[in-house]
Amino acid sequence: TRALGLDIGRYRPEFPPGVVSLRPDGTPKGGVLLSYILEPFQRQRDKTVSTSHTHHWESMLIAETWRKHGYGVDVIDYRNHEFILQKRYDFFVSARTHLETIAARLNPDCVKIAHLDTSHYATNNHATYTRLLDLQRRRGLSLPGSARFVEPNRAIEHAHYGVVLGNEVTAATYRYANKPLFTLNVPTAVDVELSDTKDFSACHNSFLWLGSSGMVHKGLDLALEAFAAMPEMHLTICGPVAAEKEFLQLYRKELYETANIRTVGWVDVSGSEFARIAQQCVGVVYPSCAEGQAGSVVTCLRAGLLPLVSRETGIPVGDFGVTLESASAEEICSAVQRLAALSSEELRLRAQRARDYAVAQHSHKAYREAYGQIVQTIIADS
Repeated sequence: TRALGLDIGRYRPEFPPGVVSLRPDGTPKGGVLLSYILEPFQRQRDKTVSTSHTHHWESMLIAETWRKHGYGVDVIDYRNHEFILQKRYDFFVSARTHLETIAARLNPDCVKIAHLDTSHYATNNHATYTRLLDLQRRRGLSLPGSARFVEPNRAIEHAHYGVVLGNEVTAATYRYANKPLFTLNVPTAVDVELSDTKDFSACHNSFLWLGSSGMVHKGLDLALEAFAAMPEMHLTICGPVAAEKEFLQLYRKELYETANIRTVGWVDVSGSEFARIAQQCVGVVYPSCAEGQAGSVVTCLRAGLLPLVSRETGIPVGDFGVTLESASAEEICSAVQRLAALSSEELRLRAQRARDYAVAQHSHKAYREAYGQIVQTIIADS
């Protein structure tokens, strides 16, 4: 083949290969194939589960729940479209990515459950294109590298059930398929504590933006424009801003030359630096245009930060936060100023309610219980 200009090397798949099998206590009632995050099951025993994303713990908790219900569980990576079945399965739990592909190879009586961690791709992509267009009109530049696209898929069409991370806002994007849907809250990746010594009089005008890639999708541009217009308010930014070169260039003045805005960059939410930042801020501003359920906001709730978030984050704000209806820079300014004007005692009470909500709804215990009820319902229906 070298004579033809081809060099054949060893094949290396673009996903963690292999299968990890988990057995229940006693004789298995049946088998479950889980296609989600494989890495936590392959880690060395002395290594902890990664806190870089909530889906590492989700995958572990899903497998654990099925195993406790008496089923053997085979786990593969969600990107493993090459997986060849060696046996029959009673249930197939899969992320959206290759559900359709793997489902076609299953025994016909296998019950298929889509684990949906984002809004439907059409909703998501429409929302992110809308944000790009809005930015283009405001600042005269297109930034496709700061969007967040979901690949087209027909996971819900090929599943018998859907488990949707988020609330009814997220679930509504899948209702068209007329499949039974269950909503499920994401678990916290880390448990950052609300300090008893937090000084709300000192931090009442300091806020945080915490997110990963897709800065325009997640509304960092809107947050920057809002805080640049409010010199009396302070914004700390934690996220991989430097990785999005065109975004950084467009917003360099706001990111690095505006006195009341501090750009930290990526930060480990399980580390001491993030704990210090949470101690110095009163709330989290996160005007994302589409999510399943924003894990970064859940992390902030657990630390007692008050949410100023768009409805599309999939997180209800109860009596402790603010829902951003339009998520415009003007609305963000108004919401920030209203929250900062509250008394220190009111801010403390709201922070405690935010923290209590996160513990009750987003702990690993809460996830186990909620997912366990979903599993029981599906088993009973099957």
